[in-house]
Amino acid sequence: MGESILNALMHLFAIVANAKEEGVSREGKVIVEGFLNRYVNFELQVEYLRLFENYSEFYRREMEYQASVHSQQANILSLTEASKVCTKIKAELVQEERLIVLLRLLEFVYEDKIVSENEFEFISIVAESFKIPRSEFINCLAFVWGDTLDKYDKSKFLIIDNKVTEWSENLSWFMKKDVKKTENDFKHLFCDNLYGRIVVMFAQSVNLLVFKYEGELNLYLEGNKIKPDKTYQLSNGSIIKGPNIKSIYFSDIAGKFLKEESQQKIIFSAKEIEFKFRNSNNGIHKFNISEESGQLIGIMGGSGVGKSTLLNVLNGNLTLNHGEIRINDYDIHRNRLAVQGLIGFVPQDDLLIEELSVFQNLYYNAKLCFKEYSEIQILKKVLKILQDLDLYEVRDLKVGNPLNKFISGGQRKRINIGLELMREPAILLVDEPTSGLSSTDSEMVMNLLKRQTLKGKLVIANIHQPSSGIFKMFDKLWILDRGGYPIYNGNPIDAIVYFKTQNSQVNASESECVTCGNVNPEQILQIVETKLIDDQGKPTRERRILPVEWYQKYKDNIESNHLPLRADKKLPQSDFKIPGKLKQFSIFWIRNVLSKLTNKQYLIINLFEAPLLAVILGYFTKYTTDAGYVFGENKNFPVFLFMSVVVSMFLGLTVSAEEIIRDKRILQREKFLNLCRLSYLSSKIIFLFILSAIQSLSFVLVGNYILEVEGMLFSYWLVLFTTSCFSNMIGLNISAGLNSVITIYILIPLILVPQLLLGGAMIKFDDLHAGITDKIYVPIVGDFMTTRWAYEALAVTQFKDNKFEKHFFEFDKGISDASFKSSFLIPKIESVLLECERSIEFEKNTDDLEAQFGMLRNEISQLGSEAGIDIFPELKELNVHDFNLNVAEQTRSFLDKVKLYYLGLASESGYKKDFEYSRLVDSLGRDGVYEFKQKYYNTGLADLVLNKTEINKMIEVDDQLIQKKDPILMYPDSRFGRSHFYSPVKRIGNFYIDTFWFNLAVVWLGTGFLFLCLWSDVLRKVMNYIESIKLVHKEKKRK
Repeated sequence: MGESILNALMHLFAIVANAKEEGVSREGKVIVEGFLNRYVNFELQVEYLRLFENYSEFYRREMEYQASVHSQQANILSLTEASKVCTKIKAELVQEERLIVLLRLLEFVYEDKIVSENEFEFISIVAESFKIPRSEFINCLAFVWGDTLDKYDKSKFLIIDNKVTEWSENLSWFMKKDVKKTENDFKHLFCDNLYGRIVVMFAQSVNLLVFKYEGELNLYLEGNKIKPDKTYQLSNGSIIKGPNIKSIYFSDIAGKFLKEESQQKIIFSAKEIEFKFRNSNNGIHKFNISEESGQLIGIMGGSGVGKSTLLNVLNGNLTLNHGEIRINDYDIHRNRLAVQGLIGFVPQDDLLIEELSVFQNLYYNAKLCFKEYSEIQILKKVLKILQDLDLYEVRDLKVGNPLNKFISGGQRKRINIGLELMREPAILLVDEPTSGLSSTDSEMVMNLLKRQTLKGKLVIANIHQPSSGIFKMFDKLWILDRGGYPIYNGNPIDAIVYFKTQNSQVNASESECVTCGNVNPEQILQIVETKLIDDQGKPTRERRILPVEWYQKYKDNIESNHLPLRADKKLPQSDFKIPGKLKQFSIFWIRNVLSKLTNKQYLIINLFEAPLLAVILGYFTKYTTDAGYVFGENKNFPVFLFMSVVVSMFLGLTVSAEEIIRDKRILQREKFLNLCRLSYLSSKIIFLFILSAIQSLSFVLVGNYILEVEGMLFSYWLVLFTTSCFSNMIGLNISAGLNSVITIYILIPLILVPQLLLGGAMIKFDDLHAGITDKIYVPIVGDFMTTRWAYEALAVTQFKDNKFEKHFFEFDKGISDASFKSSFLIPKIESVLLECERSIEFEKNTDDLEAQFGMLRNEISQLGSEAGIDIFPELKELNVHDFNLNVAEQTRSFLDKVKLYYLGLASESGYKKDFEYSRLVDSLGRDGVYEFKQKYYNTGLADLVLNKTEINKMIEVDDQLIQKKDPILMYPDSRFGRSHFYSPVKRIGNFYIDTFWFNLAVVWLGTGFLFLCLWSDVLRKVMNYIESIKLVHKEKKRK
C-alpha cells in the first residue's frame, strides 16, 4: 500500500474519531494499530500512529472552531472531509482492502459499544463511496455490532463451537451416517472443547473470510494470540489453534460456504492405486485418496519422484497396474463415456499453436469442445474466459514461443489453463503451473487456480518450490518420495510439524514464523532428504530415513486415519461434447491453414523454394553449343529429369518433417479429449498435398520454361506431385514416430541418399553389386525406390509421348523388335547351334552343352510362338543324347523361316515410318520436320532409353538370351508387373498398362500404405518396442 493511501486512511480514522463525543480512546488507538500492523513494520506503525494523533488533534480543533461559529458546521465538515478522503483513496484500494477498511472503521466506531447518528451516517458515506454492496454492508454491521439487526443474510455466517447441531442429541455420540441437520439459518462447524464461539463472515463479492472469537480460551492464528471480539482475516492456509482443540483449517471453513455455492459435490477417490513403468520398479506405489470438490491440493516432492506420473495416472492417461479411480463412484476407465469431460488436465508443456493469436487458440479449442454451441455461444464463451483470465487486452497478439515472445510467461500459462477451464471440468489437474515463472506471475496463476475452487472445482497441482504465500493457498498437500512412494496427505502447515516430529527436531511444534507468519516449504524436502553423518562429521550419500520407511510411517500415522468420503451416484452435467469427425476435420484444417498463413517465413520459403531450385537446376543443366541452345541437343536433359524427382522428394520431406512433432504436446491433449486422430491427420495431409501441388507446378513451369520443354506440363506436374505426396507421407511418419527434430533432419539424408543411388540414373541397375542386381528385371531394391518409378515414368513418357515421337513410336518398336531378332538374336542362336555341333563332335563338357541345348530349346520355342510359325518336331531332340546332323539342319531351316519373317516385319515397319515421315514433310517441309524434332525429341534422353552406349546388345542369363538393346522399345515378359528399366509398358496377367500410369499407381499405393502406417502409428510403436528391448537388456546386464 502506498504512502499517500496510508496517509489518507489516517485522515479517515482521525475524522471518525472526532465524530465521537469523547474523542479518541485507548481502544480506538489499538484498532488503528491493528490495521497498520497488516501493512507496515513496527517502526512505521509508530510513525503513522503519531500521524493519526496529529490529524485527530487537527480535526478536533477545526470542528471546535466550526461549532463555535455554527452548531451544525462540525458535522457537515466531518462528512465532507470523509467524502473527499474516500474519493481520493478508493481508486488505489482493491475491493477487498476497501472492505477491510470498512470493518476497521466499524470496530473503531463501536469500541465504546455506542453508535451515534453522526457515526452511522459517516460509516454509510464510506460504504457508499467504496461501492460496498448494500447486503454486504448490512452483514458487516451485524458482524461487528452484533446480530441485533433483522435483515442481514445469515447464510453468509458460520458459527464454530462445541455444540452438536448436525445430529439428534440421542444419537450424536454414536451415529456418524444418515445425519439429520437441525433447523438453523447459520452454517455450523463443530469443534470439540471449544468454549465460547467463533463467528465467521463470508464476503462473497471479494471471497473474503473474516472472523472474531467470543470466548476466553487462548486461541492462536499464525502463531499470534487472538484477542476476543476483534476482527481477523482468514487467508489461505490459515489455521486456528488452541489448547485441547482440533486445529481449525481455512479449507474447513471455506468449504462450508463452497458446498452451498457449488451445484453438486464431487468425490474424487482412488483406492489402492499402483502404477509401475515397464521393466522398472519406479512409478506410483499403493496410494489411497478421497477428496471432495472445492479444494486446491498440492503435490510436492523432489525431481523425478513421480509427481507428473501421478497426475497422468489420475487423469487416466496411464493404465493402472492395480486399484481403481472413481468420480462419484464411476470408474474413470470402465465408464469413460460417463465421466468424459469431467477431468481437465494442463500439462507442464506448452499447448499453444504459436502462429495463432491468443483469441484464435481459445476459439478453435472451443470449437473442438462444444459441438452443440452456436457461433455466438462460442464467441461469448471465449470472450468470457479472456476477461476472467485478464487476457482480453492481449487477445489479438500472436502467442509466439518462449524464445520469440509476444506475451509474457505468466500469460502463456494462463492461456494454457484457460484451454481447460473453458470446458469447466469438475476436476482440474495441473502439472507444474509455476514452472519458469516469476514470483508475481506464479502468484497470479495460483490465484487463478484458487478461484476455481471457489466455484466448486477440485484442483490438483504439482509444484516444485512454492513460496510461502503459494504454499498456504493449498487446502491439502500430498508429498511423494523417490520411487513414487506417497509419504504425506494432509494440511500443508501441519506437514512441517509432522516431518519435524518424525525427524525428532527440537522445535517440532513450530510450523511458521511467529513474527511474519511465513512458512518455509523447503524444510519438508530437506527433512525427507536428511543424510547420515559419517565419523568425520560429513554428510554421506545415504539417507537417514529411506523412502520405503517414510512410506511405512505414512501408512501407520496418516493413511490409517483417513476415511473415504461418501459419494453421490449422480455425475454433474457437462457441456463438453466433441463434434463429429467431419466437423473436426474442418476445424483442424482451418486452424492449420491459419497457422501457416500467419507465418510469413514459412510461406516465403515454401512458395519460392521450388521455383528457385528450378532456376538453379535449369540453369546448370542447360547445355548450349556455339549455335545456341536447342532442346533436342541438350545432353544434360536426363540429369534434369532425375534431379527434378530428387527435388520433389526433398521438398516433400522437408515441408512435412516437422508437421506432427511440433504438435506433439497438442496431440497428447487432443487424445485426452478423445478427438479423432484421423481428422487431424487428414487435415495435415490434404494441406501438404495442396502445398506440394503448388510447389510442383511452380517447379515445372519454371524448369520447363528455362529448358524449353514443350507439351509435357501436365505429365511432369503429375509425376512430381505424386513423388512429393509420397515424400509427404514419409515425412509425416517420421515426424509422428521420432522424438527429436534433430533426429528427423539427420534421418532425411539417410532416406534421400539411397533414392539417389538406386533410382536408376546415377548407377545402372546392371552395374550394382552382384548380390542385389538382377540382369532381367529391375532389382527388388530398386523397386522399393520411389525415384525409380518417378524417373522412369518421366523418361518413358518424355520419349514416347512427345509430339514428334508419337508419330513414329509404334513403327520404331516394330523395327527394333524385328531387327533385334533378325540381326542379333537369330545369329546368336545359330552360333550356339554351331557350338553344340562342334561340342558333340569333339565330346566336350556335357554340363555346358546341356545348358546350351536348354537355351536353344527355350529361345526357339519363344521365337516360334511370337512369329506364329509352327515349331518343327525335332525341337525336343535338341539335347545331348538325341542331337544329330538332321536335327541341326531342321533347326537352321526353322531359324531361316523366322529370320525371313522378321526381316519382312522390319521392312514393313520401315515403310510405314517412311510414309509417316513423308506425310510430315509434305505438311511442314523438310526443315520444318527437322525443327519439329529438335523442339520435342531430345537425343540425350533417346540415347539413354535406347541404351545406345551399351556394347552388348544382349546377354545370356541361365537358359535365356536377354535383350539389352532398345529397352524403351521392348515389352516385358513378367505377368506380375516386373520389367526391365525404361520399359514402355508393364504387364499384369494378360493386360498391358502404360508405364506412366502404372508407375504412378505404384507410388500412390506406397503413399496409401504409408498413410495406414501413419494412422496406426506404426513407427512409434516399433521405436517403443526397440526401446523396451534395450531396457530389458540393460536390466539383465545390471543384474
